[in-house]
Amino acid sequence: MHKKETIRVKGMVCQHCVAAITSALNSLPGVSNVWVNLKQERVEVDYNDDKVDLGKIKKTISAKGYQVII
Repeated sequence: MHKKETIRVKGMVCQHCVAAITSALNSLPGVSNVWVNLKQERVEVDYNDDKVDLGKIKKTISAKGYQVII
């Protein structure tokens, strides 16, 4: 099933951060779109939860060195 989630993320400061998160999330099966907003510290993700769950998406962001705010 298609879902869209907004995740608060701390530690993003530049376009390199945007590229790192976008690339990492786009490599996950089931992720169709990623939008990163540096100013609002938010990442929006469109994904198919039959292929990837929100926990895996958050872990992928954390593994890149960014803090996911719950």
